[in-house]
Amino acid sequence: MRECREWIIGKEESGQRVDKFLSEAVAEFSRERLKEIFEEGNVMVDGKPTKPSLRLKSGDAVSALLPETEILRVEAQDIPLHIVYQDQDIAIIDKAQGMVVHPAPGASDGTMVNALMYHMDHLSAINGVIRPGIVHRIDKDTSGLLVVAKNDIAHRKLAAQFAEHSITRAYSTVVHGVLPNQKGTVDAPIGRDPHNRKAMAVTERNSKRAVTHYSVIAKYQEYTHLDVRLETGRTHQIRVHMKYIGHPVIGDPLYGRNTELDRGFDGQLLHAYLLGFRHPSSGEYIEFRSELPQYFYRLIAKS
Repeated sequence: MRECREWIIGKEESGQRVDKFLSEAVAEFSRERLKEIFEEGNVMVDGKPTKPSLRLKSGDAVSALLPETEILRVEAQDIPLHIVYQDQDIAIIDKAQGMVVHPAPGASDGTMVNALMYHMDHLSAINGVIRPGIVHRIDKDTSGLLVVAKNDIAHRKLAAQFAEHSITRAYSTVVHGVLPNQKGTVDAPIGRDPHNRKAMAVTERNSKRAVTHYSVIAKYQEYTHLDVRLETGRTHQIRVHMKYIGHPVIGDPLYGRNTELDRGFDGQLLHAYLLGFRHPSSGEYIEFRSELPQYFYRLIAKS
């Protein structure tokens, strides 16, 4: 038994590859399974089977004949959650390192979403049952601040701010080596790494512009403590850009150097310490800060 799903492409999706569009539209299927669905001829644009690389245009009708999948049931779990602030529209969460933001097939519990469902009565439904309330994400081993939407109106208004890059986001990180300048900007496009599908890379192929600004907090003999500001929000952006300029984030299991120093940490030294935006109801600009985790100080105190 197969299910046919259909979408009409809007202006925001125009220019996107059809495989990228579907990977987000049907999150319950892995990339490998979607590849098989394309090969079977079960993805069509305007009624004709299409290749994964096709660039979509506004007004295109996309349809996919999808196999039945096991319904992912996400249960509320009594998991400790650091709630910095909340009101009827939003909640600010200070996520611990090692916590996954939302469930995925094969990993339906122990995530921030499971905890949110236990601690909160209402969450926006725009992203479906797997990602209720989730407006944006940070990596599993990145700690720090996220905003969660408690209703659909708040979700749309927050998502619009992310789309127009008006959200203030700053990170603290420690990278290998000593940077020669006190501040700088990395303006380099990021896309899927052609040699490793689990990683991202600076590439001109199927990529999007990515801009990262950094300034030095302190320089040490073997590493540098940085304040990093995002102008865009690409997957793994800071980690990829720091590797690109030859100063990967310490502890990064995917983009790091795997030295003895890296292996002394459970994940990358990257903390989202600042988050600011216009409140979806009042329109007032609000800002939140998070203290550095202790594992940062363990490293800095050695110098």
